[in-house]
Amino acid sequence: MEQLFSDPILLARVQFAFTAFFHILWPILTIGMSIFLLVIELIWLKTRDPDYYYHARFWSKLFMLNFTMGVVTGIPLEFEFGTNWTRFSSFSGEFFGNVLGFEGAMAFMLEAGFLGIMLFGWMRVTSGIHFFSTCMVMLGASLSAFWILVANSWMQTPAGGHIENGRFLVDNYFDAIFNPNMPPSFSHMWVACLETSLFVIGGLSAWYIHRGRHPAFFLKSFKVAFIAAAAIAPLQIILGDVQGRDIYLNQPVKGAAIEAHWETNPPGSGAPWNMLAWPDKEREKNAWEIQLPNVLSILATTSLDGQVLGLKAFPVNDRPTEIGTIFYTFRVMVGIGFFLLGLMLWTLLAWVKGKLTLEHIGDNPLLLRSWVCAIPLGYLATECGWTVRELGRQPWVVYGMLRTADAASPLPVTGVAVSLTAFVAVYLFLTAVFLLFAARIVRKGPDLTMTLPRFDLSAGNGAL
Repeated sequence: MEQLFSDPILLARVQFAFTAFFHILWPILTIGMSIFLLVIELIWLKTRDPDYYYHARFWSKLFMLNFTMGVVTGIPLEFEFGTNWTRFSSFSGEFFGNVLGFEGAMAFMLEAGFLGIMLFGWMRVTSGIHFFSTCMVMLGASLSAFWILVANSWMQTPAGGHIENGRFLVDNYFDAIFNPNMPPSFSHMWVACLETSLFVIGGLSAWYIHRGRHPAFFLKSFKVAFIAAAAIAPLQIILGDVQGRDIYLNQPVKGAAIEAHWETNPPGSGAPWNMLAWPDKEREKNAWEIQLPNVLSILATTSLDGQVLGLKAFPVNDRPTEIGTIFYTFRVMVGIGFFLLGLMLWTLLAWVKGKLTLEHIGDNPLLLRSWVCAIPLGYLATECGWTVRELGRQPWVVYGMLRTADAASPLPVTGVAVSLTAFVAVYLFLTAVFLLFAARIVRKGPDLTMTLPRFDLSAGNGAL
């Protein structure tokens, strides 16, 4: 603690981590829920079942609340680049600044521009225009994730340019945008947004069913969420494996830190995987460890005896320092991924046995409670994943090019401490406001007496 309040760079890192980890809670849901709203509206247009119209209106309230929080908490992040990280901005501004500009002008404006029609245009525009607006909101939310992951993945594996006079100059924008880490990172994060949103929607639906509030209505959203999550949960595990192989290929020291792997395995001998361990950074070994032989070689190289570089293969000042945090947050993320997959298999078995009908769904209180308990797990897994991603890149802010210590602004400790304190106070207030309004929406539930929008008769019943 004493070091924290005497080191302005550490304080600046804590401030960015706090604001970024708080901000990320909201776009996760808006990205995933925008796709859910699109599917629900499509079903409503195809079936004309009023329940799906009421679902669209109900879930869009939570979407709007999350969108607002995302906007309010996202703006300070961009200002931090100009206040706490001016040297980083000077080094990478030609590319990094442009990408953030693309995100604002291309993705955010698209999403915000059509949001009003999606929320308030049900009775004012044709069904086709409304559906088009929902598509644009979904596209804008996903484009936003794309550009943010482009910027961050470039910090992990910078490409497409060269350094000249202390600045990164772009030679090839395509190579910079589609740097090696971008495809696996974007796909892994985008699917994480879907998975988190599906378990929020499914968990809230299970909560209503368990309490006997509109069970027939929420059984529909529960089944839609389950069907999608049954495909997404195993896909996310596969994408996580792809992301892991990319780390060993392009950031091997981060891979070694994730597994607390100190010694490079000799040729012909497989690297063991530390299922559990207690890393001892000072002694450059684990105080204790529970290992599975050869498994790390298989995970990293798909070979029983593939060579995996250990932490000792890298200079001490090029290694991440928070190895224990990286090691255990990675395992929490992976554990949640497999728990959610298990919940999918359990739910599938219940469906096969005919237990997901209106008559029998109430006979599965443990299953419903498990879905309710799963609501925060996607958020926790995502935050753990970003912890691994960002701490594993240290001591670099731009991997192999610019160290974090050389990227911060020359600010006094008091200046950073005051702004950090202000952020904590404001974000606690925003959290209270969000919980107040979210609780009101959930307590009130759906309005099943709303007037249905009339269809565009010139296009025919149910036409888009």
